[in-house]
Amino acid sequence: MKHTRSKKIKVENHPNLKRDVKTRAIINTDSSAYERYMNEKEVRSRQQNEIDTLRMEIEELKNMIRNK
Repeated sequence: MKHTRSKKIKVENHPNLKRDVKTRAIINTDSSAYERYMNEKEVRSRQQNEIDTLRMEIEELKNMIRNK
């Protein structure tokens, strides 16, 4: 399947948005905002992993105390 570039037109009053003429989709062309979003997403993911690990460790400690 060959990918052809669709024509994109500017969205009025939104310098970082363009509309794909063929699909009518709105596309955000602000690459620095996307990079910030991806970095923030990675930070949130690491924080959630740390929280999950701490929860498991707390549960393990509770189990150890109960079984004493």
